[in-house]
This record gives sequence, C-alpha cells and structure tokens, in this order.
Amino acid sequence: MAVSGRVLLGGRDSVPLRGSWAVLHRVTRNTGGPIDSVRTNGAGLYRMQLPPPRAAADSAAVFIVSTSYDSLAYFSLPFNVLGRPAVRVEDLIVYPTTRRGPPITLARRLVTIARPAPDGTRDVLEILELENAGLTTRITDDTLEPTWAGAIPSVAIQFQGGQGDISPDAMRRVHDSVFVLGPIPPGQVKQLSYGYVLPAGRTRLALLVDQPTKDLNLLLEDTAAVVEAPRLESLGVRAIEERHFAAYRAAALAPGDRVTIGLPRGAFRPQSVLPYVIGLLAAAMIAALVWALRRKPLAPSQPGS
Repeated sequence: MAVSGRVLLGGRDSVPLRGSWAVLHRVTRNTGGPIDSVRTNGAGLYRMQLPPPRAAADSAAVFIVSTSYDSLAYFSLPFNVLGRPAVRVEDLIVYPTTRRGPPITLARRLVTIARPAPDGTRDVLEILELENAGLTTRITDDTLEPTWAGAIPSVAIQFQGGQGDISPDAMRRVHDSVFVLGPIPPGQVKQLSYGYVLPAGRTRLALLVDQPTKDLNLLLEDTAAVVEAPRLESLGVRAIEERHFAAYRAAALAPGDRVTIGLPRGAFRPQSVLPYVIGLLAAAMIAALVWALRRKPLAPSQPGS
C-alpha cells in the first residue's frame, strides 16, 4: 500500500518544500523506529510503499511520518493502515526557528480543583492552550529563557507535568512560575497540562493573572466555593465522570486582575475530632480522681451502735 503526503514551508503563504526528507516510522506496543524514507519533489510531495503486514502484531501497528527543518523535527498524527489500500497523510508544515520571538499568548486556562482528600489536601489540574501568532517556531536552548512562562500559586506543592502537545519533560517549575522549554510552532493552539496539590487547611486560593488571558475556566468540585473575578460568568453545575463541578468562566483577563476562590473547609470526619475527645476524657478522669482524693473519709462506726 502507498503512504503519501506533502511537506510545506509555512509563512504568510505556505509553499512546497523541495528536497526535505520524509521518514516513515512504525510503532508497536513494544518497539518503534523508521522503516523507510524519501525526499520530497518540487511540489513538496512524497510517496512511500508499505509492505503488507506480516503478522497480527504488524496489523495492529500505527505509523507516523516525520520531517526536519531548521534543526527541529515535525511529526504527523499517528495513523493505521489496516484495510486501507492507500493513506494520504495530512500536510506537514515546517517553519524557520527563532529564539527571541514571536511572543506566545495564553488563549485558554482551565483550572480544576478537586474535593479535599482524607488528609485535607486538594488535587489541582491545569490545562492551558498556548498560541503562536507569528511566522516562526519559538525555541530555546537556555533553561533560564523559556519559550513561555506562566504563574503558579505560591502555595502549590508536588508539581508534576502532564500530557499534551508539549511533553512533561519540557516543563519545569521555577519558584512561582511554570517554564515551558519545548518548541511552540505557529498554527493551531498547543495544549499542555500540569498538576499540583494544595496543602491541607487552605480555604482561600488566589490565581495570579500575570499575562493577557483570553479565557479562564474553573471547575470546582466543592460546588459551595465562592469565586471572585472580573467579568465572571457562572455556568452552573456539570457532571464529569460521575463527579459534579461548579463551572465558571472569566474572559479577557488582563495582567493584575484578581481571581480568588474561597474553598469550604473539608467535610466532617470523626477521626478529626478524636484527639479532642481523648483530651476531654482524660481531663474528666483527672478531675474525678482529684475529687475522690479530696473527699473526707467516713468516720468508723462504733461497736454496738
């Protein structure tokens, strides 16, 4: 079967890229690697012939086409070939790379805050969409100069990068900021995610708006939480995987805008008052002992009385 597609050089008007290597990769559950490659022609086109699958494992494999330009690799979406006489891969659009621009904007920020865990901590998941409106791919080779950075609550602990268009290996926390070190090309928004934990006992959370934010969405599993933000819109309660969240939206936030969330205290748990019960019982026992020791003993009865 045939696998074909185009490689284009992006810009104000995308044009075919001649002589670029298109590499076909085969990926299974256990292995993966390139199996064929060819250079693009004057129209940016490539075509490779894929041999028929030799085993059930081969038929379950997925395939990816990659190309490189200006020191950066670009990959197609994975595709399968089972039962298909030919596959036309979506265009691979490559761009020149720059280290000082263009600026990356925050198109959307979604913050999900869970109910308290048994120890009182709360899990937080943030999903962000970054947009490169320029004509070059933003890259960096300096861990102190990220391609994008955004604020994270100072009280956050146990930061961990998540899945998305940007690898968790290309994210790190630096003080009260998240640094993105991966490339951000123009075109569609790039999604990234990360999680952290709020320490037990937090009843108020401030989300710092440090850059223009087109949309901020909040999902709060404590539906009694109180949110304060400019241009805030309540979207009601939504069911997500058998859990219920109060949904909010704030649009067109500017640097310095204040977003605060008042969180209810954790649900009552009997074990949380156990130390106080033990203390009260101990105090009562001590008081009873003191009272008993202070009582005057009864006079002994006289014989024959």
